Order: sequence, then C-alpha cells, then structure tokens
Amino acid sequence: MPPLLTRLRRALLWPLKWLLALLLVFEEWGWEPLQRALARAGRWPGFRQIEAWIAGLPPYGALALFALPSLSLVPLKIAALWLIGQGHALAGALLILGAKLAGTAVVARLFTLTRPALMRLGWFARLHDRWVAWKDALLAQVRASWPWRLARVIRRRWRGFSR
Repeated sequence: MPPLLTRLRRALLWPLKWLLALLLVFEEWGWEPLQRALARAGRWPGFRQIEAWIAGLPPYGALALFALPSLSLVPLKIAALWLIGQGHALAGALLILGAKLAGTAVVARLFTLTRPALMRLGWFARLHDRWVAWKDALLAQVRASWPWRLARVIRRRWRGFSR
C-alpha cells in the first residue's frame, strides 16, 4: 500500500480505534467487579442451583445461554433510542448506561460459569484466544499513550493531594 494511503487509513481509523479502546477499558474495569457482585448474589439460596445448572450445560447450550443477555438488551437499547428521539436525551443515555452495566455484569458472570464448556468448542477457543491477544495489544497501546500516562499522573497527584 502506498505511504499516503497508509497514512490516510491510519488517520481515518484513529478515532474508531480510540472509541473502541475506551469501550474496552470500560469493560475491563467493570468486568471483574460486576462479576464478583453477581457471584455474591449467586450464593443466595436458589441461585446456587441455577448457577450449578448453568455450569453443567453442554457446550452449545452454554453458547446459547451466553448469547441470551446481549439479545435481551436489544429492546432496552431501542427504547433508549426512542427516548432520545422524543427529546429525553438524559433518560435515554441513562437507560443505555444501565443496560450496559447490567449486561456486562450478567455476561461476565455467565462467561465465568460457562467458560469450561465454551472452551471445549474448538472454534470458540480459537476466536477467544485471538480476541484476547488483539484486546491486550490494543490496551497496551492505550496504556502507552501520552493521554493515558498523563491521566495516571494526574490521578496519582490527586490522590496524594486528597490525603
């Protein structure tokens, strides 16, 4: 590819890459704490049996259950877009944010429970490994960037100042 096209492609993809990186950082920060919160709820009577049933699903049953939360959030996202279209931008944005938090929590917990079954699917394991490698490389780029490093310095100074 000619150098001009390479630079143009890089310039056009840069905002998309950063938007995706921000989404991944949000997921990364939220994944474990939200999963742990649902795990605590899983210790309640009744939930233990449900979690045991989920953990015992065969690979394709686990895959279907793992995909369910994403599909079930579509009506909420449509409702949020409708709210935004009706002039209720804040309510729509809050609904999207709430759906994102709830969806991340449920997907994180389901993945923890179904991961052994899902990894028995060769194609899923390969895609998962490729996804993790790609995500880690993107997050490493973000963490090496000057805005990220500056934000960390500001955060450390702010913590030192607030103490």
